Amino acid sequence: MELRQHPFIRELLSLRLPPADYVVAGSGPLLAHGLRQDVSDLDIVARADAWKIALSMAEAQVPPSGHGLMVVLFGGNIEIFDQWLPGARDADELIDSAELIEGIPFCSLAEVREWKTRSNRAKDQRDIELIEEHERSATK
Repeated sequence: MELRQHPFIRELLSLRLPPADYVVAGSGPLLAHGLRQDVSDLDIVARADAWKIALSMAEAQVPPSGHGLMVVLFGGNIEIFDQWLPGARDADELIDSAELIEGIPFCSLAEVREWKTRSNRAKDQRDIELIEEHERSATK
């Protein structure tokens, strides 16, 4: 499936967030690189105008991490955060270092591997393996 045809990506694009003010984090970058075909949702880190747009669509709440605020849209398919995980780089750094894939800003796979390794959740182990396999094949 083409990235822009994925239902969650279509929902994200329908928000018309300014690309300079957000980045797709979480497992979304694995989807963008074709390492996964499915994700449970898209995690977005937003600032400035992108965050204002999110706040205009739903009330912000405290995320499960207890870190910052999040806005949940499309029945939970899109979760927009004003900060990322505790211990991660701040929103500005994440957004400013995003890589554009089909015009959509994504966090690097190296960044994703770092968070998933730090959180050390069972559900992240396969993603870490996929990223490491991808990195090995890219260096060959």
